[in-house]
Amino acid sequence: MLSTVKLPPHITNEKLISLYKEMWLIRYFDEKVDQFFAKGMIHGTTHLCVGQEPSAAGPIAALKDIDKITSTHRGHGHCISKGADVKRMMAELFGRETGYCKGKGGSMHIADLEKGNLGANGIVGGGIPIAVGAALTSKMKKLGYVVLCYFGDGASNEGSFHEALNLASIWDLPVVFICENNQYGMSGPVKEMTNIEHIAERGSSYGIPGKIVDGTDVIEMMNTVYDAVEHARSGNGPTLIEAKTYRWKGHSKSDAKKYRTREEEQEWRNRDGIKKYKELLISEGLITEEEAKQLQMEAKEEIEAAVTYAENSPEPSINTLLEDVYA
Repeated sequence: MLSTVKLPPHITNEKLISLYKEMWLIRYFDEKVDQFFAKGMIHGTTHLCVGQEPSAAGPIAALKDIDKITSTHRGHGHCISKGADVKRMMAELFGRETGYCKGKGGSMHIADLEKGNLGANGIVGGGIPIAVGAALTSKMKKLGYVVLCYFGDGASNEGSFHEALNLASIWDLPVVFICENNQYGMSGPVKEMTNIEHIAERGSSYGIPGKIVDGTDVIEMMNTVYDAVEHARSGNGPTLIEAKTYRWKGHSKSDAKKYRTREEEQEWRNRDGIKKYKELLISEGLITEEEAKQLQMEAKEEIEAAVTYAENSPEPSINTLLEDVYA
């Protein structure tokens, strides 16, 4: 265990080490997706979470298997951390029938109900009321699970955010709201979109705790979310957590990032959460530099295998065009 930090009771040395590989899986997945979009081999659109790996891996590590999550349009990391099969994820982006949505949903609609992932969402703020509904189900049916609700800084200005937080608060629902504040809502800086310094301050408007965490620190993310999850599981209601993070890539594939400087980007790259976590694990004697390289290589190989699986998977038949369509 880590000598300098108190951890949730269920976190073992093996889990701490696996988190390092998990974050590399997330990064390699999105970097590979970026390459294939540039080549025109993947269609539609996608929103990459390179740089935000700790805010996916840390919070979800704090959950129990029965707990649920709702994700966002930038949700590949959430999916992977909640146990998704990267082969099926990659196949979905390639439009193959072996994908999570049989190749019909693409990047923004991956869900895995068996793992407790209630789905990514192409609508900004669209997952927030879904999370509250799932939390209401848990409370009314005494199912014992907590819902971790992801959304971005832009979603905190949507009506769904305010309505959902109010409802969750007055009914003391078992939901933890986690805002991944990556400093930009599409192409506009947060400071031009929101007239408060910290989005977490909005928790006080609804009578719930608001916490600010370093989104590049996987351990801080895990510990803060664990406390909030146990607070919710004990019947004390929701918490709003704001993770200060940064996306290294553009908002989406059409974004040239002309609204921010190279100096700013480099400053955040210097705070790379994966690098910081590796240094922590080595300093604590949990892994060596060579073992860290091996874990990184294993993650890369898994993503390469996912690409091969996707490329070799069949495309959906024209006969399935009207299947899985609801009106």
